[in-house]
Amino acid sequence: MRKIKEILRLRFEAGLSLRGVSQSLNIGYGTVVDYIKRAEEAKISWPISSDLDERDLGLLLFPTQPVTGQRRFAEPDFMNCFVDLKKSKFVTRHLLWQEYRQQHPNDGYSYAQFCHRFKEWQGNQKRSMRQIHIAGEKMFVDYAGPTMEVINPDTGEYRTAQIFVAVLGASSYTFACAHWSQQLPDWLDAHVQALNYFGGIPEIIVPDNLLSAVTKTHRYEPKINASYLQLAEHYQTAIIPARPLKPKDKSKAEIGVQVVERWVMARLRHQQFFTLSSLNQAIRLLVDELNDKPFQKLPGTRRSQFEQLDKPVLRPLPANPYQYTDIKRARVHIDYHIEYDKHYYSVPHHLVKQEVEVQVCNNTVAVFHHGQRIASHLRSYHKGGHTTLREHMPEAHQSVHDWSDERFLRWANNIGAETREVVRILLHQKRHPEQNYRAVLALMRNAKKYPNERLNNACGRALLINSPTRSSIESILKQGLDKVAVETDEMSQEELALDSHENVRGEDYYH
Repeated sequence: MRKIKEILRLRFEAGLSLRGVSQSLNIGYGTVVDYIKRAEEAKISWPISSDLDERDLGLLLFPTQPVTGQRRFAEPDFMNCFVDLKKSKFVTRHLLWQEYRQQHPNDGYSYAQFCHRFKEWQGNQKRSMRQIHIAGEKMFVDYAGPTMEVINPDTGEYRTAQIFVAVLGASSYTFACAHWSQQLPDWLDAHVQALNYFGGIPEIIVPDNLLSAVTKTHRYEPKINASYLQLAEHYQTAIIPARPLKPKDKSKAEIGVQVVERWVMARLRHQQFFTLSSLNQAIRLLVDELNDKPFQKLPGTRRSQFEQLDKPVLRPLPANPYQYTDIKRARVHIDYHIEYDKHYYSVPHHLVKQEVEVQVCNNTVAVFHHGQRIASHLRSYHKGGHTTLREHMPEAHQSVHDWSDERFLRWANNIGAETREVVRILLHQKRHPEQNYRAVLALMRNAKKYPNERLNNACGRALLINSPTRSSIESILKQGLDKVAVETDEMSQEELALDSHENVRGEDYYH
């Protein structure tokens, strides 16, 4: 069909004979005669209208033939084929073609035509934009699907290690390392190692939507993990996760993981490792070898491209590496303490029942409220214990918190020796320390009513009559007996305190 116009041009415009047209176009003489005859029957003259294309010309010359492009075979359902290929890696095109031919044994395409038409169908689907990666702009990160085994030399127990992969967008410079898990501490430590390996910081880090990176997925506004954001702030970079279920957003990471699986993990599959550090050493050697391996279709290597493209524009690393900080939300208990790792830390009492942010590193626990640091403690690993600062307490609680033998003895010493002796006796009178403290506090209230000299004299008189109690001292002060000289041999029975009477059982009787 493609030579119909040329046959007509040579015959009617160039004036060649039928045999001359046949020889010029290397077409059979009978074919040329047939085309010229059909053109005369269809009343087609030269020159042909420019609006008449090969398809329309074929319809005029061969009206009984099917239209060019009309299918005479059963069309496969390429959409279902595409879905089946995505669902399982075990489904192949050949298997899909065999199932198609079972349904259409007489009018089905050959395998070559099936693949050709499937490829054409894919090309007519939604277009994919080719990503252009700017030097130093993006670092793509992800975990490999397979894991590697590490053997405990003492117990023989097998433990799996996760393989982290980072790839720079422009040069495809690759890094890989092993960790025990994909949890937040290991995830952040892998980033620190990757940035140290690259020797600089890219503008953007592109992770997948794993929980250590994104606490709440969203196509446009994902919620980034607080500790991950803190790492980004430390290195002055940005976190832009790939869209959910859009692997093309991180195609560099997908390809980098595939390359690491084939050129690193596959080569280590027959080796045994007994520590995580030995596994990382082996991975590092093969990663360096991978970066020095020449490209198949591009000039140079990953390392040479890195030296030329990414390295000159990466921002320098900070003086201090990032230190992992666990960040959590906590609600202040009614006792003005928050709980972290089963230990309790105090915060200012006015924040009771409010929510605060807790940032914990190896040595310190810092508490923030609306971005302001409100408390800081040394970290304690004592389960069930309390770390309390006096300034966080209400005034009433501070007073109780200050109760101690030393405090009461210091106060009594300022009053006088007799008062100190009475306080010393009161502090050891009862079994529970708080009961003794309350007796001393009652004595201290008298210091507000009477001068120190009178209180000390009253304590001295109570000691002489062998009744160093609160009630005796208050009675002496009320009756003014502290102003009377004491003569022990003329002391009347009325002056004896009721507590020391021989007929009174006393509190010790009931213990």
